Amino acid sequence: MAIVKPFRGIRPPKEFVEKVESRPYDVLSSEEARIEAGDNEMSLYHIIKPEINFSPGTSEYDPRVYEEASRQFKKFQEKGWLVQDDKEQYYIYAQTASLPANNNQPKTQYGIVVGAYSGDYQTGVIKKHELTRADKEEDRMKHIRVNNANIEPVFFAYPDNSTLLNLIDKYAHTTPEYDFIAPIDGFRHQFWCVSDDNDIKTVTEEFAKMPSLYIADGHHRSAAAALVGAEKAKQNPLHRGDEEYNYFMAVCFPASQLTILDYNRVITDLNGLTDEAFLQALSQNFIVADKGEAEYRPQKLHEFSLYMSGKWYSLTAKDNTYNSNDPIDVLDVSISSRLILDQILGIKDLRRDKRIDFVGGLRGLTELKRRVDSGEMKIALALYPVTMKQIMDIADKGKIMPPKATWFEPKLRSGLVIHKLD
Repeated sequence: MAIVKPFRGIRPPKEFVEKVESRPYDVLSSEEARIEAGDNEMSLYHIIKPEINFSPGTSEYDPRVYEEASRQFKKFQEKGWLVQDDKEQYYIYAQTASLPANNNQPKTQYGIVVGAYSGDYQTGVIKKHELTRADKEEDRMKHIRVNNANIEPVFFAYPDNSTLLNLIDKYAHTTPEYDFIAPIDGFRHQFWCVSDDNDIKTVTEEFAKMPSLYIADGHHRSAAAALVGAEKAKQNPLHRGDEEYNYFMAVCFPASQLTILDYNRVITDLNGLTDEAFLQALSQNFIVADKGEAEYRPQKLHEFSLYMSGKWYSLTAKDNTYNSNDPIDVLDVSISSRLILDQILGIKDLRRDKRIDFVGGLRGLTELKRRVDSGEMKIALALYPVTMKQIMDIADKGKIMPPKATWFEPKLRSGLVIHKLD
């Protein structure tokens, strides 16, 4: 069963929310954060990308940068730009976006902001599907330690639950605490406080019925938060298990509402092959069809789009090229990595090979075409998006997705609520 609790969130007053809120720390560079923050001293980037308060080129891992995060967090509270709620409560966070995966029609997903139990991460009730890196975990741990808070939430999925959907629908028909259109992406973000005692009880009880929660995005933040919680427990001789540091902030969405976009590949060369020889090599494991000059998007699982020398091709994996009973082998990222990147192009390590780059999210096929037409890349490979069911099946079996497999959109905005660890 999944353990969650309400918490006293630290939030911007309504009139400040659009000044404070920001994109997550890991979707933009230091220089992009510096530009977006501009002269806005209320921007959360001063806390989550505090290197922008130093001269350009200052490492985000400089000890002074972590200290600056803490200084800024205190300043935001002293200035009244962030204020702690009087009561422990849950929150509802809605995002509305028009995405290519939904034929560019507006779609809203509703998440419940909870304190997730660190012990559930350690025991596997909170399930992951990606590997984490120790250096990235340590960076996030330092940020949590110095602020004694989860400044940014992690992004969870949960199996659909009709009681929670009904509760969310009740709030969705009321006036939200926050309601704004974010710059850059133009997505709508709404936020409600769930302070009614009966509704709080309902949320806690319904999550307790769930055998698992699934990390969608934020594996390093989840790992770091759980490790800091365990650290604090060990350091406290009077540890009981119900202290606030045993919980970390997560926004939990019904799995059926989530949208995963394609995460595509661009490659610098054909490993010494001509166009013709490359297409011939592909034909051993794929049905190759010339689609002409118009952009062509994969239509189903196991179909890929190739862009090369001004033309698009569809590549359909032949039936004998993957094991349908293996949740990893059947993934399109696995098929393309094994049969195209490794076998033909000699790219064996997706994380380190400099001949490959990745294009995810909203930039789409036009960005793939641009990077090939510019001469920077030789080919682009577009994949059909992974499904939420595939992710949950893999997590349930304790397996790990290949790298660069999922791109969730829209991303959570940071700064709508913060969770203190005491």
